[in-house]
Amino acid sequence: MPPYLVGVSLKMYFSHARTVAWCSAVAELARAHPAVRDGAVKLFVVPSYLSVPAAVDILRDVAAVGAQDLATEDEGAFTGEVSGAELAEVGCRLVEVGHAERRRLFGETDAVIRAKADAALRNGLTPILCVGEAQRVEPDAAVRECVRQIDDALSTARSAGRDGAITVAYEPEWAIGAEAPAEPDYIRAVCGGLRRHLGSLSDFAGSRVIYGGSARPGMLRAIADDVDGLFLGRFAHRVEALGEILDEVLAVEAAGMR
Repeated sequence: MPPYLVGVSLKMYFSHARTVAWCSAVAELARAHPAVRDGAVKLFVVPSYLSVPAAVDILRDVAAVGAQDLATEDEGAFTGEVSGAELAEVGCRLVEVGHAERRRLFGETDAVIRAKADAALRNGLTPILCVGEAQRVEPDAAVRECVRQIDDALSTARSAGRDGAITVAYEPEWAIGAEAPAEPDYIRAVCGGLRRHLGSLSDFAGSRVIYGGSARPGMLRAIADDVDGLFLGRFAHRVEALGEILDEVLAVEAAGMR
Protein backbone atom coordinates (compact mmCIF):
# COMPACT_ATOMS: atom_id res chain seq x y z
CA MET A 1 0.00 0.00 0.00
CA PRO A 2 1.20 3.55 -0.66
CA PRO A 3 2.04 5.62 2.41
CA TYR A 4 -0.52 7.81 4.08
CA LEU A 5 -0.20 11.54 3.44
CA VAL A 6 -0.23 13.64 6.59
CA GLY A 7 -0.05 17.38 6.08
CA VAL A 8 -0.22 20.49 8.23
CA SER A 9 -1.18 24.00 7.14
CA LEU A 10 -0.01 26.70 9.54
CA LYS A 11 -2.15 29.38 7.88
CA MET A 12 -1.15 32.75 9.46
CA TYR A 13 -1.16 31.62 13.07
CA PHE A 14 2.61 31.56 13.68
CA SER A 15 5.34 34.17 13.55
CA HIS A 16 8.39 33.30 11.49
CA ALA A 17 10.38 32.49 14.64
CA ARG A 18 7.64 30.22 15.94
CA THR A 19 7.39 28.50 12.55
CA VAL A 20 11.11 27.78 12.56
CA ALA A 21 10.92 26.37 16.09
CA TRP A 22 7.87 24.26 15.20
CA CYS A 23 9.50 22.91 12.03
CA SER A 24 12.62 22.02 13.99
CA ALA A 25 10.54 20.09 16.52
CA VAL A 26 8.63 18.32 13.72
CA ALA A 27 11.88 17.38 12.02
CA GLU A 28 13.17 15.88 15.26
CA LEU A 29 9.93 13.95 15.75
CA ALA A 30 9.85 12.70 12.15
CA ARG A 31 13.45 11.51 12.11
CA ALA A 32 12.81 9.39 15.18
CA HIS A 33 9.32 8.12 14.41
CA PRO A 34 9.02 4.72 12.69
CA ALA A 35 5.91 5.78 10.74
CA VAL A 36 8.05 8.29 8.82
CA ARG A 37 11.36 6.49 9.02
CA ASP A 38 9.91 3.24 7.64
CA GLY A 39 7.74 4.87 4.96
CA ALA A 40 4.21 4.40 6.33
CA VAL A 41 3.71 8.18 6.21
CA LYS A 42 4.74 10.97 3.89
CA LEU A 43 4.63 14.28 5.70
CA PHE A 44 4.08 17.71 4.19
CA VAL A 45 4.05 21.13 5.81
CA VAL A 46 2.51 24.33 4.43
CA PRO A 47 3.88 27.44 6.21
CA SER A 48 3.35 31.07 5.29
CA TYR A 49 5.35 32.43 2.34
CA LEU A 50 8.11 34.07 4.39
CA SER A 51 8.92 30.81 6.16
CA VAL A 52 9.00 28.55 3.09
CA PRO A 53 12.80 28.66 2.50
CA ALA A 54 13.57 28.00 6.17
CA ALA A 55 11.05 25.15 6.28
CA VAL A 56 12.58 23.60 3.15
CA ASP A 57 16.00 23.67 4.79
CA ILE A 58 14.84 22.30 8.14
CA LEU A 59 12.53 19.58 6.77
CA ARG A 60 14.33 18.59 3.58
CA ASP A 61 14.95 14.95 4.58
CA VAL A 62 11.65 14.26 6.37
CA ALA A 63 8.81 16.30 4.82
CA ALA A 64 7.77 18.06 1.64
CA VAL A 65 7.08 21.78 1.92
CA GLY A 66 4.22 23.54 0.21
CA ALA A 67 2.79 27.04 -0.14
CA GLN A 68 -0.66 28.26 0.82
CA ASP A 69 -1.31 30.01 -2.50
CA LEU A 70 0.29 30.99 -5.80
CA ALA A 71 -0.19 33.52 -8.57
CA THR A 72 -2.02 32.65 -11.77
CA GLU A 73 0.95 33.97 -13.79
CA ASP A 74 4.63 33.01 -13.73
CA GLU A 75 6.14 36.51 -13.95
CA GLY A 76 5.25 40.12 -14.60
CA ALA A 77 3.88 43.27 -12.99
CA PHE A 78 1.81 41.59 -10.30
CA THR A 79 2.64 43.46 -7.11
CA GLY A 80 2.52 41.27 -4.01
CA GLU A 81 2.05 37.98 -5.86
CA VAL A 82 4.30 34.91 -5.64
CA SER A 83 4.56 32.69 -8.71
CA GLY A 84 4.67 28.94 -8.98
CA ALA A 85 8.02 29.30 -10.72
CA GLU A 86 9.48 31.07 -7.66
CA LEU A 87 8.00 28.52 -5.30
CA ALA A 88 9.50 25.64 -7.25
CA GLU A 89 12.83 27.47 -7.38
CA VAL A 90 13.10 27.66 -3.58
CA GLY A 91 12.14 24.02 -3.07
CA CYS A 92 8.37 23.93 -2.75
CA ARG A 93 6.81 20.72 -4.00
CA LEU A 94 3.13 21.38 -3.32
CA VAL A 95 0.71 24.27 -3.22
CA GLU A 96 -2.81 24.76 -1.91
CA VAL A 97 -5.39 25.75 -4.50
CA GLY A 98 -9.00 26.71 -3.96
CA HIS A 99 -9.24 26.80 -0.18
CA ALA A 100 -12.63 27.94 1.08
CA GLU A 101 -11.02 30.85 2.94
CA ARG A 102 -9.48 32.13 -0.29
CA ARG A 103 -12.93 32.04 -1.89
CA ARG A 104 -14.70 33.66 1.04
CA LEU A 105 -12.17 36.27 2.13
CA PHE A 106 -10.44 37.13 -1.14
CA GLY A 107 -13.13 36.52 -3.72
CA GLU A 108 -11.45 33.71 -5.62
CA THR A 109 -13.76 32.41 -8.32
CA ASP A 110 -13.86 29.14 -10.22
CA ALA A 111 -11.96 30.87 -13.04
CA VAL A 112 -9.15 31.91 -10.67
CA ILE A 113 -8.92 28.38 -9.27
CA ARG A 114 -8.70 26.93 -12.78
CA ALA A 115 -5.84 29.30 -13.56
CA LYS A 116 -4.02 28.53 -10.30
CA ALA A 117 -4.33 24.76 -10.71
CA ASP A 118 -2.87 25.13 -14.19
CA ALA A 119 -0.06 27.36 -12.86
CA ALA A 120 0.82 24.74 -10.25
CA LEU A 121 0.96 21.86 -12.72
CA ARG A 122 2.96 23.74 -15.34
CA ASN A 123 5.58 24.52 -12.69
CA GLY A 124 5.86 20.96 -11.44
CA LEU A 125 4.01 21.60 -8.19
CA THR A 126 1.42 19.16 -6.87
CA PRO A 127 -1.85 21.01 -6.31
CA ILE A 128 -3.50 20.37 -2.96
CA LEU A 129 -6.92 21.01 -4.43
CA CYS A 130 -9.34 21.94 -1.67
CA VAL A 131 -12.96 20.96 -2.31
CA GLY A 132 -16.07 20.76 -0.20
CA GLU A 133 -19.77 21.52 -0.04
CA ALA A 134 -20.91 24.75 1.64
CA GLN A 135 -23.80 23.22 3.57
CA ARG A 136 -24.33 19.74 4.90
CA VAL A 137 -26.21 17.61 2.36
CA GLU A 138 -26.59 13.90 1.68
CA PRO A 139 -23.23 12.24 0.88
CA ASP A 140 -24.19 11.53 -2.75
CA ALA A 141 -24.94 15.21 -3.30
CA ALA A 142 -21.65 16.17 -1.63
CA VAL A 143 -19.77 13.82 -3.97
CA ARG A 144 -21.46 15.36 -7.02
CA GLU A 145 -20.57 18.89 -5.90
CA CYS A 146 -16.96 17.99 -5.12
CA VAL A 147 -16.53 16.12 -8.41
CA ARG A 148 -17.84 19.22 -10.18
CA GLN A 149 -15.25 21.33 -8.36
CA ILE A 150 -12.43 18.92 -9.21
CA ASP A 151 -13.29 18.65 -12.90
CA ASP A 152 -13.76 22.40 -13.22
CA ALA A 153 -10.48 23.18 -11.44
CA LEU A 154 -8.53 20.86 -13.74
CA SER A 155 -10.22 21.86 -16.99
CA THR A 156 -7.72 24.55 -18.06
CA ALA A 157 -4.75 22.30 -17.32
CA ARG A 158 -6.35 19.44 -19.23
CA SER A 159 -7.00 21.68 -22.22
CA ALA A 160 -3.30 22.57 -22.17
CA GLY A 161 -2.34 18.89 -22.13
CA ARG A 162 -0.95 18.97 -18.61
CA ASP A 163 -1.12 15.95 -16.35
CA GLY A 164 0.28 14.62 -13.11
CA ALA A 165 -0.91 13.46 -9.73
CA ILE A 166 -2.91 15.84 -7.59
CA THR A 167 -3.95 15.70 -3.95
CA VAL A 168 -7.60 16.43 -3.27
CA ALA A 169 -8.21 17.78 0.24
CA TYR A 170 -11.84 17.16 1.11
CA GLU A 171 -12.81 19.91 3.54
CA PRO A 172 -16.57 20.38 3.91
CA GLU A 173 -16.92 24.11 4.44
CA TRP A 174 -19.38 23.64 7.31
CA ALA A 175 -16.73 21.63 9.21
CA ILE A 176 -13.74 23.98 8.77
CA GLY A 177 -12.83 25.42 12.14
CA ALA A 178 -15.76 23.64 13.79
CA GLU A 179 -15.61 22.09 17.24
CA ALA A 180 -16.10 18.65 15.71
CA PRO A 181 -15.45 17.22 12.23
CA ALA A 182 -18.04 15.54 10.05
CA GLU A 183 -19.13 12.08 11.17
CA PRO A 184 -16.91 9.18 10.03
CA ASP A 185 -19.62 7.53 7.91
CA TYR A 186 -20.23 10.80 6.07
CA ILE A 187 -16.52 11.34 5.44
CA ARG A 188 -16.05 7.77 4.25
CA ALA A 189 -18.97 7.99 1.82
CA VAL A 190 -17.75 11.24 0.27
CA CYS A 191 -14.05 10.39 0.18
CA GLY A 192 -14.77 6.95 -1.23
CA GLY A 193 -16.72 8.56 -4.07
CA LEU A 194 -13.94 11.06 -4.74
CA ARG A 195 -11.31 8.31 -4.82
CA ARG A 196 -13.35 6.40 -7.39
CA HIS A 197 -13.64 9.52 -9.53
CA LEU A 198 -9.93 10.27 -9.36
CA GLY A 199 -9.23 6.67 -10.32
CA SER A 200 -11.08 7.29 -13.58
CA LEU A 201 -8.85 10.24 -14.56
CA SER A 202 -6.06 8.61 -16.53
CA ASP A 203 -4.28 11.93 -17.10
CA PHE A 204 -4.04 12.48 -13.34
CA ALA A 205 -3.01 8.98 -12.38
CA GLY A 206 -1.81 8.48 -8.82
CA SER A 207 -4.01 11.23 -7.41
CA ARG A 208 -5.08 10.89 -3.79
CA VAL A 209 -7.76 12.08 -1.36
CA ILE A 210 -7.08 13.37 2.15
CA TYR A 211 -9.52 14.69 4.73
CA GLY A 212 -9.34 18.11 6.38
CA GLY A 213 -11.97 20.12 8.19
CA SER A 214 -11.23 19.91 11.93
CA ALA A 215 -9.22 16.71 11.48
CA ARG A 216 -7.63 15.57 14.72
CA PRO A 217 -6.08 12.62 16.55
CA GLY A 218 -8.39 9.64 16.75
CA MET A 219 -10.08 10.24 13.41
CA LEU A 220 -7.93 8.10 11.13
CA ARG A 221 -9.01 4.84 12.77
CA ALA A 222 -12.62 5.57 11.82
CA ILE A 223 -12.03 6.48 8.16
CA ALA A 224 -8.75 4.73 7.30
CA ASP A 225 -9.98 2.53 4.47
CA ASP A 226 -11.59 5.37 2.50
CA VAL A 227 -8.94 8.11 2.68
CA ASP A 228 -5.28 8.46 1.80
CA GLY A 229 -4.43 10.65 4.77
CA LEU A 230 -5.26 13.75 6.79
CA PHE A 231 -4.79 17.49 6.37
CA LEU A 232 -4.35 19.04 9.81
CA GLY A 233 -4.71 22.57 11.07
CA ARG A 234 -4.70 23.91 14.61
CA PHE A 235 -4.67 20.46 16.19
CA ALA A 236 -1.12 20.00 14.93
CA HIS A 237 0.16 23.20 16.50
CA ARG A 238 1.17 20.93 19.35
CA VAL A 239 3.89 18.74 17.89
CA GLU A 240 2.80 16.04 20.34
CA ALA A 241 -0.59 15.89 18.60
CA LEU A 242 1.16 15.26 15.28
CA GLY A 243 3.05 12.47 17.02
CA GLU A 244 -0.29 10.98 18.07
CA ILE A 245 -1.39 10.94 14.43
CA LEU A 246 1.82 9.13 13.44
CA ASP A 247 1.23 6.60 16.22
CA GLU A 248 -2.29 6.14 14.91
CA VAL A 249 -1.00 5.37 11.42
CA LEU A 250 1.12 2.57 12.83
CA ALA A 251 -1.87 1.19 14.73
CA VAL A 252 -4.04 1.30 11.59
CA GLU A 253 -1.34 -0.47 9.59
CA ALA A 254 -0.86 -3.13 12.28
CA ALA A 255 -4.60 -3.78 12.40
CA GLY A 256 -4.87 -4.13 8.61
CA MET A 257 -7.56 -1.46 8.51
CA ARG A 258 -7.00 -0.59 4.86
